[in-house]
Amino acid sequence: MKEMDTQHTYTAHIEHHGEWWIGWILEVSGVTCQERTREELLETLKITLLEILAYDAEQARHRATYVHENVRIAV
Repeated sequence: MKEMDTQHTYTAHIEHHGEWWIGWILEVSGVTCQERTREELLETLKITLLEILAYDAEQARHRATYVHENVRIAV
């Protein structure tokens, strides 16, 4: 069986306002950042996205109270 690719692609909406770049990830609420440069913004969005995804996964594990299994699905 072929190994499943675990890399996902997300969409960053970014805007330049005066001295600031602001942006957010369209597919995940709560990932909103502001930086002085476009490059810094994209890096900060990536870091913040990874942190939120890790936090959400950890919270889901803590809420699991019954015998369960984790099954990977590709979409």
